Order: sequence, then structure tokens, then C-alpha cells
Amino acid sequence: TLRKPISQSSMADWASKNLNMHTQGIFRRRISISNMLSWNGGSIKKPMLITSNRTIKKEACEMFKLVQSYMGDRQTRMDRNHVALVTVTKCWSVQGLRDELYIQLIRQTTDNTCYRSLAWGWELMAISLAFFSPSPKFQSYLEGYIYRHLDSDENIAQRIKELVDMKNKKNSKSRKKRKQNTEDEGLPISTYAKYCYRKLQKVAITGGKKGLRKPTVEEITHARNAIVTPSLFGSSLEEIMLRQQDMYPGNKLPWVQTQLSQQVLALGGEQTEGIFRVPGDIDEVNALKLQVDQWRIPSSLSDPNVPASLLKLWYRELEEPVIPQQFYKECISNYENPDAAVAVVQLLPELNRLVLCYLIHFLQIFAQPSNVGRTKMDVNNLAMVMAPNCLRCQSDDPRVIFENTRKEMSFLRMLIVHLDTSFIKGLV
Repeated sequence: TLRKPISQSSMADWASKNLNMHTQGIFRRRISISNMLSWNGGSIKKPMLITSNRTIKKEACEMFKLVQSYMGDRQTRMDRNHVALVTVTKCWSVQGLRDELYIQLIRQTTDNTCYRSLAWGWELMAISLAFFSPSPKFQSYLEGYIYRHLDSDENIAQRIKELVDMKNKKNSKSRKKRKQNTEDEGLPISTYAKYCYRKLQKVAITGGKKGLRKPTVEEITHARNAIVTPSLFGSSLEEIMLRQQDMYPGNKLPWVQTQLSQQVLALGGEQTEGIFRVPGDIDEVNALKLQVDQWRIPSSLSDPNVPASLLKLWYRELEEPVIPQQFYKECISNYENPDAAVAVVQLLPELNRLVLCYLIHFLQIFAQPSNVGRTKMDVNNLAMVMAPNCLRCQSDDPRVIFENTRKEMSFLRMLIVHLDTSFIKGLV
């Protein structure tokens, strides 16, 4: 469900307080907020957002040219992949540039008379959201902007037509040089907006790309492809099963779940101290994630902590947790009752039940005394690291979260100890 974001009047108020108002002409007249937030074919002389940071003041103007280049509004020798890479890397490295990029994209996708340019602007926004979030201060403004475009395709087409007609009446030859294409080229804008809205919700929580390695062209391509082809990470179980229908039509379980689990065991994870507690190298985890999203498992893996970390991430990033939200209260109410805990599992939708039983069966391997001696991960430790990936507390109250965390762990412990998962053996 989509939260209703801030109103347009609140957005206007935010803009009036945070925009670095530009001037024009020999009398240096201030440009209005509406013009500041409308497509611009020229360059800018200073950042769009108020800042005292000299680096941002300089980089913002160069970044505006990169945005124009990606959208096809400025000529460049670089291909669009490289333009996106340079843009994203700047913002990923310099946190203060992130809001500036998003406000520039808002400007260049407002009253834009070229549909292709408009779509590419939204595409760059979607790619950027795969790497970093806006600041908390700017998030509600960006959220409001994206929200207004969720069902806006007819309005956009009408607006482009009106703007083109107005410019034609003025008969400005310099303006008419720009390609004025109102036909749909590629995806509807609402498709980008819906993707960006969901991505914004997630990146605001997860914080985007982590690690020390800078973004790569492969990651840029992957982020663009994810707009049309949802990732195996962050999707719903149903979407994942639908995606694998062509490649693995007979599978009852998500390929990503079974493959990563088998990799952990193949690399000796059940004999590795601190498995699931010790994180794998973040850059190696990121690289593996890219491969898995292309249905590949590299043969070069050597550290079981890498697939183990990615497996935890897959569970954690599911659009809806393995144990759906409507069963949450029942789980934490029966955290000390083995029979009731097992009974909850039987109530789950079939796909969720199978996925959860596969996970519990997997954890039961690690809970065997012969393995615990090596891993130092007994049933309590396993429940502690895995419970947050299966159950999600919706409360904002720190006391409720703290209390429920203990109950979540206890519930998962009950399942590891008491749930019969023998039927899962051999299931894929």
C-alpha cells in the first residue's frame, strides 16, 4: 500500500525555503519557483539547492550537464552508460550531491516537451535510487513528486501537446530545433514512477549500495534492467516464482533460495565458525548478487560467509516477509508454545509455508550438536540472526520493538527445535 505523501502546498513551501533562487538578464531578475522547476535547455551557473559547500557548488553545475547528456538534451562523446556511471559515482562518493541530483532530475522531467528525454530523465532517477537515497529532509519532497506521476500518462501527453502548441504559436525557431516528440517511445512514465516509488521506500531504509568499491557499468546496466525485469531481490515470492517459470518450470521453491543455501553447504558453511553472524566481504556479496540476478552461480566462490550473507539479504529484502504480516501477532503470541508455533506454519499460504520449511530444515542442519561445536552457532544464535529476516515488527515504539525482538527469536527457535521438515528433503 502506498502512503499518501506530503501535499503540493507543503512541497511548494519546502521549495521556497530550500531552492537556491537563480537570476537572469542584465538586471539579474530572480527566476520564479515554477521556472526553476521546469525543463531547461541551457546550463546553470550555481546549484539548485542552497549550500555553502564549495565542492558541491562546483560539481552541481557539471552534474547538470551530465543529466542533460543522459537525457539526450546535450551532445556528448560518452555513451549513456558511461554518463550514468560518472553521475552516480559522483553522488555515491559525495553525499551532499545526492539531493542536488534529484532536484535537477525533477526540474528536467517537468514541462519537458520531448517524450524520449522525459523517459530518460525518469530512467536516470530509477538508476540513481539503486545506489543512494535522498537525505531525510528531501525524501518527502521527492516522494511527493513521484507520487503525482503514478497515474499521469494521459496528463503528461496532454501537457506536452499544450506546451508544443504554445511554442509553435510563438514561432521561436531556436526552440523548434529541439525534437518535439509526443509519441510514446518505450515505457509509460507511470511505469518509471511506480518503480521509483517502491525503490525510494526501500532505499530510504536500506541506505543503498554499501562497500568500498565504486559503482560499475555492470551495476548501472543491472539497475536499468530492473525497471522492466524485477530483481530476484526485493520482489515478492509470487513475482520470483513467476520469473523462474520459463527456466525452472518444475521448481516448487525459489531457485535463488535453494542455490544460495546449497552453496553455503558446498563451501563447508556448517563447519565455519560464526556462519550467518560473521558477514561476508561486502564487495564480494555485491558481485555475487549481480551474478545471481542473472541466474548464475560463479565457480570461484571460496568463502561460505559470502553466499550466507546474500541469503540473509534475500530473505530480509523480500517485499513481504516469509511469514506474512497478518500472521505476525499470532507468532509473537505463541513464542513459548511449540504446538501453537508449528500450527501457525500450517496456516501460511502454500508458497510461504514451503519457503519457511526449507529455511527451517536448512537451519536444523546447523543446529546439530556436531556442527555447533565448530560454528559456535547454537539454536539460540541461529534464531537471533535469522528472526529479523523472517518477521517484521511494524511498531515505531522502541520498547515494543525491543520486547518483540525477543519473542521473534523465541518463535523461530521453537520452529528450529520442533518443526518436522523431513518432507522438504530433495525438494527444489
